[in-house]
Amino acid sequence: MGDLHKNLRSLLSRTVVVEMATVPGPLIWEIVKRNNAFLVKEFGNGSASVVFSKESNNLYNLNSYKHSGLANKKTVTIQPGGKDQSVLFATTKTKKQGKPASLHHKSIMKKEFRRMAKAVKNQVADNYYRPDLKNAALARLSAVQRSLKVSKSGVKKRNRQAVKTLGRK
Repeated sequence: MGDLHKNLRSLLSRTVVVEMATVPGPLIWEIVKRNNAFLVKEFGNGSASVVFSKESNNLYNLNSYKHSGLANKKTVTIQPGGKDQSVLFATTKTKKQGKPASLHHKSIMKKEFRRMAKAVKNQVADNYYRPDLKNAALARLSAVQRSLKVSKSGVKKRNRQAVKTLGRK
């Protein structure tokens, strides 16, 4: 009876590591391209419809394999950082696909726009991470930076041009 408990304890105390099988990106895309939780379908001109995607790793928000954050292992995310004027820049770690908590390499940028643009360009294109997403990343950075700008409050400037008055000459 004592040997049985020892054997049972030794079996229960062992940890079993289960590796997740990697699924190729094109197969994932074929599965999720027409139906997933992030799709937004809008009607355009006539009967043509436009399909957008609300994925966090999709820079252009287009439903395409190139921009998909679900189907690609290497993705780029640019979002507002928080209450201050910061921008969150995150890239996906390719070796941590089975661990969602540590999947992204995040960095917060608080510099002026030109320095942030140079950093994004260096990380995305010059490091050969995803050179095809360089223009999309810079466009998203520009849009996020524009949205973070606070408009100046105060007295509006008066128009100093001569105002034409209607009446006699």
